[in-house]
Order: sequence, then C-alpha cells, then structure tokens
Amino acid sequence: MIYFITGNENKFREAKAILPVIERLDLDLIEIQEIDPLKIIKAKMEEAFKHHSGEFIIEDGYLDVKSLGGLPGPFAKWFIKLLGKDGIWEIVKNSSDKSAEVSVIIGYAKNKDEISFLEGSIKGKMVAPRGENGFGWDSIFQPYGYDKTFAEMTTEEKNSISMRKIAFEKLKDYLQKNK
Repeated sequence: MIYFITGNENKFREAKAILPVIERLDLDLIEIQEIDPLKIIKAKMEEAFKHHSGEFIIEDGYLDVKSLGGLPGPFAKWFIKLLGKDGIWEIVKNSSDKSAEVSVIIGYAKNKDEISFLEGSIKGKMVAPRGENGFGWDSIFQPYGYDKTFAEMTTEEKNSISMRKIAFEKLKDYLQKNK
C-alpha cells in the first residue's frame, strides 16, 4: 500500500485517477517555510516518518510568476489565503510580463533510505480570475495553448494536462520500472 499524505481531497482524487493503488492518509504535518520546494518536501517527509512507516507520497505545489521574481513560489497557498486570487491578480495585472509556471514536486518514500523526487510543470500566464472549478491558483492561471484557466476547465480537462498529472505519471513510470 502506498499512502498519499494530503489533507486536500481534490489533490487526492486527481492523483488516484492516475495511480489507483494509492490511499489517502490525512496527517497534519509541520511545514517549514523555505524558498526551495525540495527542502520543504524533505522536511515534511522527515515529519511523516515520525507518524507513519512504509511507502508514502508527499506533494507540494508552487507558482512561479516571472514578473515577481519567482514569487509566490512555495508560498502560493499563503498568498492566496492572505491576498486572495483577486489580490494576487492586482499585483500582477500591470506587469508587462504575466508569464508563469505552475509546478508540483512529489516526494516518494519507499522507506527512510529510498526517497525519490519527481516534478511536473506547466507554463502559462496569469490572468484575471475566471472560472468556478478547481482550487488554489486555478482561476488565475491559464496554460499556454488553452483559452481557459484551470478553473474554467472541467475536472477531466484539467486533470488531462495538469502539472500534478505530469508528476504522478512520472511516479507511475518510476514505480513500474522499480518494482
């Protein structure tokens, strides 16, 4: 059994569609504040090992807005919590460069000594909030090649192209090659 440690049901559903063997484990882990997402995931994994043994997955997403020098980065959920999507858009809207990249890094622990990291990213641009679906930055991020934000897409549309899909597909391939 591989456990995906997350309190976010949306993330779990998206991941389970790609990797049906996973089960959700909702642990409240301490999350350090750090610019480097790998350090955040490593610290979460160390914390998780205090509560759980066996195989598990921890994932963290980040939003890199070019005009903001990479912010909000791994602090995206805090920016959204404090400023809201409208507030983030207000900061970005007058910038000449609205390009952005959304990414997910997965930490997979077979055990304490065998840990792997896999990443999925999508490039796009920041836009005024549009759409009602999704969560996080979905309503202010429009992937290149699409005329909709993630929040305007159906769950199936988003899940077919998302950064989480890319990362979990890499994990699926990794697990098949390393059985």
